[in-house]
Amino acid sequence: MGVEVADTNTTFTEMENLDFSDSEIVSFVRHSLQSALEGDSNHYNQLIGIMNSSYRLAPDEVALLSTGLKALSKAVFYIDITHHGKLLSAIFGMSLWSYGPDVMDALVELIIALAASGGDLVESCLQMLVSNFIPPKALLHNLSQPWCIKKKQQVLERVHSALINIAYLVPVSPLMLEHIIPRRMPHLCSEEVLIITYVENMLKLESSDLGRLVGSTMIVAVVDRLVDLDVEIGWDKILQDDSNKGIFEMELEVAPEDSKDVSFEVGKATSGSYSLAENVVAEQLDSLMVLMCEHLKSCADAGRLSEVFDTLLDSFRITVLKAYKSKFAQFVVFYACSLDPEHCGLRFANMLEKIFMQGTDPLTRMSAVSYLASYLSRGRFIPSSLVAGTLKRLVDWCLEYCHSRDGKEAIVNPEVHRVFYSGCQAVMYLLCFRMRLMVEVSHLKSLLHSMPLERILRHPLDPLKVCLPSIVSEFLQQAKAAHLCTVSDKFIFNNLLESDLSKAYGGIERLDMFFPFDPCLLKNCDRFIRPNFVRWSMDKTIYDDDEDGLSDDEIDMDFVDGKGEHALDYDMGRSFDDRELDLVDECAYSLNNMSFTPKSSNFLSPMQMPALLRPSTSPPGSL
Repeated sequence: MGVEVADTNTTFTEMENLDFSDSEIVSFVRHSLQSALEGDSNHYNQLIGIMNSSYRLAPDEVALLSTGLKALSKAVFYIDITHHGKLLSAIFGMSLWSYGPDVMDALVELIIALAASGGDLVESCLQMLVSNFIPPKALLHNLSQPWCIKKKQQVLERVHSALINIAYLVPVSPLMLEHIIPRRMPHLCSEEVLIITYVENMLKLESSDLGRLVGSTMIVAVVDRLVDLDVEIGWDKILQDDSNKGIFEMELEVAPEDSKDVSFEVGKATSGSYSLAENVVAEQLDSLMVLMCEHLKSCADAGRLSEVFDTLLDSFRITVLKAYKSKFAQFVVFYACSLDPEHCGLRFANMLEKIFMQGTDPLTRMSAVSYLASYLSRGRFIPSSLVAGTLKRLVDWCLEYCHSRDGKEAIVNPEVHRVFYSGCQAVMYLLCFRMRLMVEVSHLKSLLHSMPLERILRHPLDPLKVCLPSIVSEFLQQAKAAHLCTVSDKFIFNNLLESDLSKAYGGIERLDMFFPFDPCLLKNCDRFIRPNFVRWSMDKTIYDDDEDGLSDDEIDMDFVDGKGEHALDYDMGRSFDDRELDLVDECAYSLNNMSFTPKSSNFLSPMQMPALLRPSTSPPGSL
């Protein structure tokens, strides 16, 4: 019964030349596989030889290979994983990139059939398909050529289609794929084109029908790679001669002359204090960041950014937030927030605030509040209501901490109270960027003047001695101009930037030196960030209205009422009605309509900076 097997003396090549039917060829292949089990390997070895031929095949050889692959697809149940190991090895070693469309289709058909035939071969089939994410070395540097672009499209369309088909036929395959793909990612030191091509496929998979099954794994793996590259770029490779400069001054040095020139490539700059020129790792990170930003934009356009952001947020919390040397990877989250400020942007801020206020690990809490302040300061898309509400809650937390540490515990100790100092520094940093906005909007100004800032700054824990001096200096100058608190001009800071207290706060890693969303120095991905990013060189502070600022002689009476009491004390105990925050959204002034003008560096030097540190003759607690 059935089709008769061809003469056993007939070779596979002869069958092709004699124009046997498809069923007869399949029967011959089955017989060859069975004969190999009985010790007769002649025809079986011929099959292996056909599978191993892949270089510059003649038309008849191409036809023979295609026929053999199709025949094997219909005989997969005769393939024994043990006895036919050489044949399987030859099949799994084939590259789709080496063949034309006919052979590619036949090979993909065989791989799908093998995966569906038994569980033992599923992983090998997936491994083979994933190996085709990147081309052979011979094609690696031709990927920009038109003919290679076409080849790439032909290959990857078939690879991803096969992965989806296998997932349908073998439901457990996506679980295997989640382990295979991250494990096969090119090494950190691999050529950029390898990792870029591989990650392109990962993100393509995330946005495919398989995305709901393996998408989160793809996003997490890419973010992990971003962080791995990021931490390879040490600050010592970027900073040059910055030991005596504050963070605002350093940013001004690298700001483009034309702040509206979005094509400014900071990554190529070598002037000022920053340089990423010819940094191979930075270039690779930059390219991956561009891929991620483009992917997030496509997700937003497709209406699925929110679900992708869930994974991105978890990955940030687990990986990026705890990578204390991360400099650029976090901008992927920043960009995602800019695409959907109402939902993603708010969720990011809420998560950071919750970690700071309710977390248990001090370093993570410090990192979270630093991210929070930097994010609210830099995001042009962030509504003023979110900035104001978050600022109020941070101030309230700092005040509550002061109350809980009154008495014997109120001793300056950068190590013991580091979370508190990080909160104070975040408040001052945020106000350095947003104080002008708040004093120009009536409801925000009311909120600002109701905040008990002086109680915190005058507390014996003395945050102004511990926090980063460049932030303290800028904050004090703006606070003077805004009539926000009383300062004394009798004390002079003596090299506070190098003070032991300031150094102790940051610790060996100097976590206080840079805020996470300082300008992105990567030249290509910066084009995604810049339109929604507030640069210090573009910001307009309160004292910019008076080019010379306020003189020290103007300080005393301007901030003290007739009874000698601090001007803010009358409102210290009054809480801000949460319902008033709803009115903030109705203000005509919004961050999106802010007008920025470039400014020069106008910072107080250590000899000029008015101090909130008490003179030796002043009673404890005074400013």
